[in-house]
Amino acid sequence: MAQRRTPFGDRARYWFDSTLARGAAALVGWMALLSLAVVVPASAVMVWTDPDAPQSLAERLAEVWRLTGETLRLGGATGTPLRAMLSVLLALVTLLYVSTLVGLITTALTERLTSLRRGRSTVLEQGHAVVLGWSEQVFTVVSELVAANVNQRGAAVVVLADRDKTVMEESLGTKVGSCGGTRLICRSGPTTDPAVLPLTSPATAGVVLVLPPDEPHADAEVVKTLLALRAALAGAKPRPPVVAAVRDDRYRLAACLAAGPDGVVLESDTVTARLIVQAARRPGISLVHRELLDFAGDEFYLISEPALTGRPFGEVLLSYSTTSVVGLMRGGTPLLNPPPTTPVAPDDLLVVITGDDDTARLDDCAESVEKAAVASRPPTPAPAERILLLGWNRRAPLVVDQLHRRARPGSAVDVVAEPGEATIREISEAEADSGNGENGGNGLSLALHHGDITRPETLRRLDVHSYDSVIVLGRDPAPGQPPDDPDNRTLVTLLLLRQLKEATGRELPVVTELIDDRNRALAPIGPGADVIISGKLIGLLMSQISQNRHLAAVFEELFSAEGAGVRLRPATDYLLPGSTTSFATVVAAARRRGECAIGYRDHADASTRPHYGVRINPPKRERRRWTAEDEVVVIGTD
Repeated sequence: MAQRRTPFGDRARYWFDSTLARGAAALVGWMALLSLAVVVPASAVMVWTDPDAPQSLAERLAEVWRLTGETLRLGGATGTPLRAMLSVLLALVTLLYVSTLVGLITTALTERLTSLRRGRSTVLEQGHAVVLGWSEQVFTVVSELVAANVNQRGAAVVVLADRDKTVMEESLGTKVGSCGGTRLICRSGPTTDPAVLPLTSPATAGVVLVLPPDEPHADAEVVKTLLALRAALAGAKPRPPVVAAVRDDRYRLAACLAAGPDGVVLESDTVTARLIVQAARRPGISLVHRELLDFAGDEFYLISEPALTGRPFGEVLLSYSTTSVVGLMRGGTPLLNPPPTTPVAPDDLLVVITGDDDTARLDDCAESVEKAAVASRPPTPAPAERILLLGWNRRAPLVVDQLHRRARPGSAVDVVAEPGEATIREISEAEADSGNGENGGNGLSLALHHGDITRPETLRRLDVHSYDSVIVLGRDPAPGQPPDDPDNRTLVTLLLLRQLKEATGRELPVVTELIDDRNRALAPIGPGADVIISGKLIGLLMSQISQNRHLAAVFEELFSAEGAGVRLRPATDYLLPGSTTSFATVVAAARRRGECAIGYRDHADASTRPHYGVRINPPKRERRRWTAEDEVVVIGTD
């Protein structure tokens, strides 16, 4: 068979590509030939068209050479061949020197700019906040620190993570927005390297916050970061306070030892599980916690009030008109919601909720109490409950344990998960850990049903309306997946639950866990549902403690399993339905039940953003009409 002839253009292109593959020398040669092919003919045209050009051919060729040399900076000297060659040699040496010098200067400037862009210069700040690590919590923490510093000049927040500096700045700029007068500084490097941590100047910082990364071994990374920080701060006095968070309680002791005596370590998974269970029993509680912990509204403060020394705590509750008293700080130990007869000691500090540390002013409101509006019937005891748990993750056993702690006899939890998510063994271990093993417990039964919660037929078989509450948990993020990837499946499940609600016309009390706070707006839920952003609450707690570490003990008590916590109660437990009265009357009614009323949720505004009807620390003289659907926010126990 005759060989096909290759076109000349293809052979020429292949030959050209082959010469270029030989390296820089071939490239320089081609550039020289191309330049000569353009400059020499152009110079010849200029000489031959010049009326003053020499007449002889030799002189004209010499003039072409001179113009070519001037154009290409090759000397262009005329005369003997030796003289012309030396001219070219000198021009080439000059060109080599200048180009090398320019290259060295350009390389040095590029390396310096690259180093600055990578965030490798040391921060020179005083009293700044240092955030070590990168996770979804970083956006909450930075936002709250910016809000806390709104009235401070020269405030700075420094973020160090093993990520590109430009990427961090763009992400924070997109999700946090304007930082006002607070300067946001990013530095790039591993947080577990003691040689890198000095980039953030931790010795001169006002506080250091250590975030758990979005990785399977996040807690071990937190402990290593705390150890690296201790090494970086060796010899520094005084040391800045440290606030850190771990997911698993097994790492908390190690983290506390690494953080030192001035460190505060939070346990995120347990706190999240408690909040999920509280929301399952009373939807809307997460909104209350968000109002209490962010810097946009009223917050917790510790104040001294010598004028109240010796008075019983019950009287102190009505001693402020725009401040809510919730407890005492006695010798570093918080006493939240103490008995009304507890006297205020001389050295006690009041734990209050108010707009700022200077807004708590004495103003007795006892005369605003209307006893005729106070309900006299005892509160309704909680019945046995049926909980449907859709999905399984690392927090699911903690959720089961929290459900067990206050479950009434006859209560039941049905778990629906895919075979790869939860096994009979895991369910049995969760049941045993919660106290419902062979030795019995409080009567909470636990059952596992296999099924895909993103399939409509799975949910239709469950008769979800027969349950008192539905809890939707997302999967644990798989290695290599985006941290918020489980939210995609959760949103699909919520869509299916909404379809069941619309088909039956019956409200579903759904509590769902999401990772990304931006997905809250996408969650198809009704006013009777609640959304728990697993990382946001811990970020808010860390931010609050970073500004006042003495509140750590208050929050520890507030979120403990057995202590006094935030509760949502029916307004009819305190007031007669339909009565119009002041909030001071609610405070007095809660005092009779051994609780501290701090706010309410207006049922009429339960679907209205951004507060969804939640009002924390309202003026005690404020009067309103209380309906049977309204709820009162109190500090108390179950």
